[in-house]
Amino acid sequence: MNLRRLSHVVTLADELHFGRAAERVNLSQPAFSRSIQSVESDVGARLFDRDATEVRLTPAGEFFIPRARALLLDARSLERDVNLYLDVEIGEAAFGCGPIPAVDLMPQVISMLRQSHPRVTLRVEESNWKHLLERLRTEDIEFFVADTTDLPQDPALHVQALPRQRIGFYVRARHPLAARSCTLAEAWQMGVAAAKAPIGLKERLAALLGTPGEQLPNLALECDNFAILRSVALSSDTVLAATESLVQDDLAAGRLMALRMKTPASLHTKLAIVRLQNRTPSPMARVAMAYIERVVREPAAS
Repeated sequence: MNLRRLSHVVTLADELHFGRAAERVNLSQPAFSRSIQSVESDVGARLFDRDATEVRLTPAGEFFIPRARALLLDARSLERDVNLYLDVEIGEAAFGCGPIPAVDLMPQVISMLRQSHPRVTLRVEESNWKHLLERLRTEDIEFFVADTTDLPQDPALHVQALPRQRIGFYVRARHPLAARSCTLAEAWQMGVAAAKAPIGLKERLAALLGTPGEQLPNLALECDNFAILRSVALSSDTVLAATESLVQDDLAAGRLMALRMKTPASLHTKLAIVRLQNRTPSPMARVAMAYIERVVREPAAS
């Protein structure tokens, strides 16, 4: 049923006069009459009784008009909400993040999203890339940002690489290794705490440590909760492996110090934004991904 013609019927019900109703909708009276007749034809019933002096609603018209008003109101509300959705004024977005971006990126990104789009609902899940990939495939989230070193190549996935971040080793201020340079092996003997390490990163560590055969080095503490990792490093001789941006406040305050390695260990994260290849992101998801890229690149540019 044509909504424009439906609005003509409601206008005639308001005016009960063809001339005034036609003028109100900026149509000639013959064109307006044809529009009313078309709706009556679609409905299969006469909605108005006409005579030389007045226009009256028929019983069918009395039944029809309130429902037509409600339908037009819903149509206007839908149009308004779609416009707000496209302008990212309403709606929702669900996405995921790995343990490093959860601490390093999400506080700033979510703050930016809440400030710029306060009426949009956000749902953010923190987990490792394997779980987030499952959530993505079932479309419970629209995208995730995480270390993708071990992510298998898959044509169904769109992977947008982000600038790499160097991984360093950090200890509390009075740590036995804090006052001198050391080797990676010496740091490892103290016990290293880090988020769950990708296989590719462990292989790189094995090469640097000279681990025999195919044996991969084990972390003393492997935990995806950075607050726990930080607390352990600050209260024990455990060495914290993390990106500098994660510990910059502790470095500035003198609570943590970067180990001086005799041979610098070239270790980096491989962060990326991952989404399904043939799915159009919601407006809010596009904004969130743009903010993530901005937050990652701004420190890299400075």
